[in-house]
Amino acid sequence: MSVLRIEEIDDNGLARTWPVMAQLRPHLSEAEFLATVRRLRTTDGFRIFAATRGGGDVVGVAGVRPMELLYCGRILQIDDLVVSEAERSTGVGKALVDHVKAEARAQGRSEVHLDSALVRADAHRFYDREGFERLGYHFRIRL
Repeated sequence: MSVLRIEEIDDNGLARTWPVMAQLRPHLSEAEFLATVRRLRTTDGFRIFAATRGGGDVVGVAGVRPMELLYCGRILQIDDLVVSEAERSTGVGKALVDHVKAEARAQGRSEVHLDSALVRADAHRFYDREGFERLGYHFRIRL
């Protein structure tokens, strides 16, 4: 297996991440994904990191944004974390999480947070192994 590299993706390279991101966000079209990420970069400081192998093939993606919350201070929120099905359990997810943790520390953030759908049991086992603590439930109401 070739060397894994983590890189921040700018607008020019964003489309390269879509085939992997689509595995997590199939409700979006590629055009919606690209437009939303570009907007979130401006409004929320959203950033995308990609894990690549070999000739630059994207095998994992993490979308993050900085936040400040009264109960825990300045954090880095992982909004999206997905590894290509063919690359799961090969260390890609761990490498992305480690990179996000390092980014958070470099920015002076106190914590890294994420939400995960209740049905994603495999992901929950991964987050448990990576030291994330389960804090509660995320609630929403559609308007």
